[in-house]
Amino acid sequence: MTRMSRTNLRTTLAVAAALGLGLTLTACSVDDAGSAAPGKEVSIGIHSGWDEGIAVSHLFKVMLEDDGYRVTTETADPGIVYTGLAGGGLDLNFDMWLPITHADYLTKYGDDLEQLGSWYDEARLTIAVNEDAPITSLEELAGAADAFDGRLVGIEAGAGLTRITQDEVVPGYGLEKIDHVISSTPAMLAELKSRTGAGENVAVTLWRPHWAYDEFPVRDLEDPKGLLGDAEEIHTVARSGFSAAQPDVAALVKAFELSDDQLTSLENVMFNEDEGKDPDTSVRTWLAANPTFVEDLRAKAGLLP
Repeated sequence: MTRMSRTNLRTTLAVAAALGLGLTLTACSVDDAGSAAPGKEVSIGIHSGWDEGIAVSHLFKVMLEDDGYRVTTETADPGIVYTGLAGGGLDLNFDMWLPITHADYLTKYGDDLEQLGSWYDEARLTIAVNEDAPITSLEELAGAADAFDGRLVGIEAGAGLTRITQDEVVPGYGLEKIDHVISSTPAMLAELKSRTGAGENVAVTLWRPHWAYDEFPVRDLEDPKGLLGDAEEIHTVARSGFSAAQPDVAALVKAFELSDDQLTSLENVMFNEDEGKDPDTSVRTWLAANPTFVEDLRAKAGLLP
């Protein structure tokens, strides 16, 4: 969950020059092998390790390829992706978190990007419990510590969520006597799985979107003091001039949105059931379970005959 930390622009820009070469090489390989019709090539920049962006990028890759497009993907840190978009080396990115997480990039590159709209508006940090837990609010957690064995299971020490939990949530809700266990995301998920499977109470640090909400019987504790921050929107951005060059793709992107259930179920198939081994195949599995999704999106975009 280190992605929730503010991005270090100096670091990412330092490697941007290397990206420029990488993007050029990618474009050349597409041209050399090119089989798509003229004007039906799209490149997507994906933030490394950001599950929702990986899932949605491959969802569009599959949909566009089914429509005769040749789609390439480039995975890199967010700063590198936005440098590529602003320079015209990439066409699309589906994972700009606003108004906080990627605000620095919007400030720096916004004049060279097209905003294609938000597709998800419930991205947030959370403290989650089993859905039949005896409390509903963080205000009640300290008093119910024994029900959770005095433990709040966290993730990596360097994660933004860990820092906010330690610096804001613990003192703000009087949780000093609860052991905030700093471990790892896999360890947190393993405990969530074992505890809910055994019918036991569990409290963990979590975030939306995440496939755990689709896989396990969990719900968020209310945060009446707002110490975990407000929800953010996830936006799609494009290189300047993309909508004019690719009007049908732009229309599809602008019409695109996912509900929490749709996104977490797509992520669950891709990263839990299929372990992230073949995202395109996972997308096809998900589309088979959501057979009207593509036609509904085309209709919303005004692309049906």
